[in-house]
Amino acid sequence: MFLRRSAPVVVRCSSTGLRQPLSTVASPQPQKLDDFRTGESNPVRHNQSHLSRFYTIPADVRKQIFAHGGFPKTYEKQIKTFNEACLMVRPAAVELIGHLNATDFRRPANRFVLYGEDGAGKSMVLAHLLHYGFCQEFVLVHVPWVPNWMKRAKETAISGTREGCLDLPLDGAAWLVHFKNQNAPLLAKLDLKVSRDYVWSKRETTPAGAPMLELIDHGINRAKFSCDAIAALLGELKEQSTAGRVKTMVVIDGFNAFFHPHTRILTENKVRVTPDKLTLTRPFLDITGADWCNGVCIVTVDRMALTEDRMESTLPMYQLRREGFEHLDPFVPVRVDNYSEEEFHSAVQYYLNRKWIQITKDGFDKELEFLSGKNPFKLMQLSASL
Repeated sequence: MFLRRSAPVVVRCSSTGLRQPLSTVASPQPQKLDDFRTGESNPVRHNQSHLSRFYTIPADVRKQIFAHGGFPKTYEKQIKTFNEACLMVRPAAVELIGHLNATDFRRPANRFVLYGEDGAGKSMVLAHLLHYGFCQEFVLVHVPWVPNWMKRAKETAISGTREGCLDLPLDGAAWLVHFKNQNAPLLAKLDLKVSRDYVWSKRETTPAGAPMLELIDHGINRAKFSCDAIAALLGELKEQSTAGRVKTMVVIDGFNAFFHPHTRILTENKVRVTPDKLTLTRPFLDITGADWCNGVCIVTVDRMALTEDRMESTLPMYQLRREGFEHLDPFVPVRVDNYSEEEFHSAVQYYLNRKWIQITKDGFDKELEFLSGKNPFKLMQLSASL
């Protein structure tokens, strides 16, 4: 048996000249928080003092809210690379949180429209607000990206309930899985029941008084009825929110795709289908109306949402067209800008900390600022090669 020789014990002389042994146990040192981070992880408490700083979404919360969408694909890859989901506290998010904290939910649902340049961070602000809604126990009605239905529908089928319309059964079932993943614990806690009988076929019904989760599960297990189940679910949420049993937050990214003249879905005669001929469109337009209360609607308009022919402006009236603008009017427009000087500096420091940027020659930050124009998405792309 071999014994390791211990290191000599260091002693310190006190002011009295006596020798005092040093403790071999290191005293705990408070962990220093980086300047670009904030320790406040609860979005409900985010305010002006947290601007330009990153906060971390807990892993379990991220898994529940964003497992089936909500982050841009490039950011999802970044989460895996950095092994954490950090969001910067942006002015648009703080403005909306301030509005929501001051809202009287007994009045008709407020509508907020986020707009701004491509890559400025509209989807990330929505993610911040989703986290806020989760912490405030809102039922989340979240569509991660409307154009996915209009451009890349998994399957189409002739609707059995709306003549001349098409169902998107697999997309509808996937959305119900997303909704259930976000809200199942809250729905079970609230013990919400459906208010009427829903007849799906001669042998399949969801009776009045059944748990709302039963309605959701039916749409998931029987994809043929998923679009009708979504219409029933959103109708129930409007009624029960108005009755004060639940609070509902509607969050839709790429909302202006609902008002585009056509989709990329073709009929049997090779004619492009218009969005109003999809059975998924009507329920989400109904729940973004102002005829209910105890809820809020937050949507984005984006030039990339099926608007290849409308690139001249990012303003809501231009992107929503007249029909969409009149549908949401009155609403509160909230602009999402590119990074400010402080936000840009904070983003660069974060990338340096996570080793996303490793080449740091003199003036590299000024070069990045010039090349990216302080656009968040462009900055992330340019930094990847460093």
